[in-house]
Amino acid sequence: MMPEGTAQRSHGEAHVALAAGAGGARLAGLRQAGSAKAILPRVAGPPEVVFLNTSGGLTGGDRLRYGVELAVGLRATATTQTAERAYRSAGGVARVDVTHHVGAGGHLDWLPQETILFDGCALSRRTRIILDGPEASCLMLEAVVLGRAAMGETVRELLLRDRREIWRGDRPVLVEPLMLNAAALQAGAAVLPEGARAFASLALVAPGAEDALAPMRAALDEPGVAGGASGFDGKLTLRLIAADGWPLRRQILRLLQILRRAPAPRVWQI
Repeated sequence: MMPEGTAQRSHGEAHVALAAGAGGARLAGLRQAGSAKAILPRVAGPPEVVFLNTSGGLTGGDRLRYGVELAVGLRATATTQTAERAYRSAGGVARVDVTHHVGAGGHLDWLPQETILFDGCALSRRTRIILDGPEASCLMLEAVVLGRAAMGETVRELLLRDRREIWRGDRPVLVEPLMLNAAALQAGAAVLPEGARAFASLALVAPGAEDALAPMRAALDEPGVAGGASGFDGKLTLRLIAADGWPLRRQILRLLQILRRAPAPRVWQI
């Protein structure tokens, strides 16, 4: 029994391992605990792994861990069932750790739906994708929305530490640290232009990734969204910013269609 006045905290871990089978990829391992679950819907083509947090959101003291392990030569997509929500913290920081491992010659699309930050939230998240060998590749997305515009929500106090890493073996090839707090929100255009409340980062690490730079720049024309792209040395990165999450989502979906040459994961279309 918890002491009186102690709030219950949510803990969860979900890990999926995929191996090569006679008809394509097969499930080789599934570990689930607590509030974290993983679902593998039936889809045509490469498998999709859908993670979900059954607690309905994150608050101070919660802990989540997600992971996918792909065997040599496999392709897969991993995503989340819906937008994750980080609610006001009564004390402590919610922590999310994501670690994916892509075997030699494999490819993973890590495409979580947006994270919605509520006033007073405290979230620390680390995402790491490890690529084996020079031919393994990945596409990584992270999108953040500051409150729900339709509900008239305003975010003034928060703590977000968000670190994204892509490694090739034991060498980091892309590291993106972000720290956002109340002071940063008040810094103006140096951090977020006035009225901006949604932003995203999209990165492709693959041999020849920079070849997609021109079509990506040509597609950065969604009304209400500003963006930029750069590409070099097997990396393509994009930054997007918008006044609301909906136009940002539309822009992301268009970019994913070009990069993946396939529809977005099924849960994105619901």
